[in-house]
Amino acid sequence: MASIDVPPTGSGVTHGHPGRTAAVAAVAVFMVSLDNLVVTTALPVLRDSLHASLSALEWTVNSFTLVFAVLLLSAAVVADRFGRKRLFTLGIAVFTAGSVMSALAPGMGLLIAGRGVQGIGAAIVLPLTLTLLSAAYPPEKRGAALGIWGAVGGLAVALGPVVGGVVINYLSWQWIFWINVPIGIALLALAPSWLAESHGERKPLDLVGTVLASVGMLGLVFGLVEGNAAGWTSLRVLASFAVGVLAFVAFLVWESRTRYPMMPLSLFRNRGFNAINGVSLLMYFGMFGSIFLVTQYVQTVQGASPLGAGVRLLAWTGMTLIAAPIGGILSDKIGGRPIVIAGMVLQAAGLALIAATVTETSGFLTLLPAFVLNGLGMGLYFGPAANLALGAVRREEEGIASGVNNTIRELGGVFGVAVLAAVFASYGGYTDPSTFVDGMVTALWIGAAAVACAAVWSLWLDGRKDDPTTDVQGVSEAKTSRPGAERPVEEPVGARG
Repeated sequence: MASIDVPPTGSGVTHGHPGRTAAVAAVAVFMVSLDNLVVTTALPVLRDSLHASLSALEWTVNSFTLVFAVLLLSAAVVADRFGRKRLFTLGIAVFTAGSVMSALAPGMGLLIAGRGVQGIGAAIVLPLTLTLLSAAYPPEKRGAALGIWGAVGGLAVALGPVVGGVVINYLSWQWIFWINVPIGIALLALAPSWLAESHGERKPLDLVGTVLASVGMLGLVFGLVEGNAAGWTSLRVLASFAVGVLAFVAFLVWESRTRYPMMPLSLFRNRGFNAINGVSLLMYFGMFGSIFLVTQYVQTVQGASPLGAGVRLLAWTGMTLIAAPIGGILSDKIGGRPIVIAGMVLQAAGLALIAATVTETSGFLTLLPAFVLNGLGMGLYFGPAANLALGAVRREEEGIASGVNNTIRELGGVFGVAVLAAVFASYGGYTDPSTFVDGMVTALWIGAAAVACAAVWSLWLDGRKDDPTTDVQGVSEAKTSRPGAERPVEEPVGARG
């Protein structure tokens, strides 16, 4: 989810009407979170209607996610300086404009561009919904408000495939974007009077870091997406990889030297913080790269309608609503590490089960156990993951730590779609059901292996600092001010989940 920028727990200052702020934030979160899974359900329809290639379908997903991931941290800094309500309103306007562009697209080029514009708007809106909501509630009620925020996002994830299926089945693919427009207009009308303006610490924007990160990720993703079509040894692909690697190296050098980095490298001195970021990267790589192919399999090979596919995928996405609160409760009792490990094991088993059993004639019941395992595993991850990321750093670093964690996991999804789609194209394709299954099975084994590696990496989720002399202590007196903090300060934070 979005970067967390929560006011200090000890502060009783609030900004805005709690109920009205919660209503605006919830609707915005639902709209933006719903959009991506709605689009995933529409991929087979887009392939037929717009004669889209595999790489074009990848860019339909990745143009949104890549822009969103790269701009997430910078957008929060801009909002702190120029006003959160002002930037939130701008973000809604940009997202709505991107929806109009996508709905009117006559071909894949403009659709991909529109999705990129949506990504810009989402990068502004999502973190600010949490910041504005948190600022509107006093400390003693803030936990419940943030719980509602998370539940709304989870509901959007669960209902995304179903909503997409209903819209495409009874209207057309364009309406998966048109439905955002009246919602966006309503939010633009309500935000000026229902939200209160607030500002954060006015730090300089790391423009150089943002540009280098954007170029680096774009270069690597472009090479992965275009490799099969243009040839992995073609000048275009090799040049793209070279530019991506050089830009990424320059980004790391710049971030280590600039005074106000968008991604402070000092955070990565903490072993617990490194561990949860590694788990997040691998989980999103394996899981969301696999979802990209499985959603197409259900329609392309099993012959389900968009609505039928959405209902079937509810067995996957809907289970997160059950597992996430259970994971959160258990992590408070036994710590987050065993819950995340269990989630990774369940997801790896679910993907491996699909890869081992699926054929071109498989029915829904064949896939159902694997869908349930994957949904349970995802839910168990989502519950304690944020707490593990925040628990590894000082309180004043929580906002940027959450933003970094979410950026890394979104990029994991980008690379997962790009890599697994490249594997799918190399070992299969859309020629016939048998060929599709051949490519998907190979890709899913790689996805399962990535999540299995995440399970192993989870063993390092202890939250202990590597060196007591580093500036990332992982434990501070401020940590004990959290509601329910009962353990002594000396205990490793990661044990709390």
